[in-house]
Amino acid sequence: QVQLVESGGGLVQAGGSMRLSCAASGRTFSNYAMGWFRQGPGKEREFVAAISWSGGSSNYADSVQGRFTTSRDNAKNTLYLQMNSLKPEDTAVYYCAATVRPMAHLFTRMAAEYWGQGTQVTVSS
Repeated sequence: QVQLVESGGGLVQAGGSMRLSCAASGRTFSNYAMGWFRQGPGKEREFVAAISWSGGSSNYADSVQGRFTTSRDNAKNTLYLQMNSLKPEDTAVYYCAATVRPMAHLFTRMAAEYWGQGTQVTVSS
């Protein structure tokens, strides 16, 4: 089992920045590819970003490419999502997820074995 806990959400003005964290516990963090997903009001859950177990590869949704950066610190068992130039349409509950499968599984299958409880991000216009 892997437990994931997101933090860092809140309210920010459009154009601002925010950093989310996802603390992992349980099994060896570096064994898992990690990802971020979000679900906005009245919308389906969508893929945001993914990062390989080593941190050497990453992938982003077109809607956040160039604005968001995901990273991980395997020594601290923590995943990060740096969000810049935020827009009102980025408003959503953000979830981190972990999979033992290759990173691509996160954005091709929209699936993971473990999920956090989510953190709310609200971007005001």
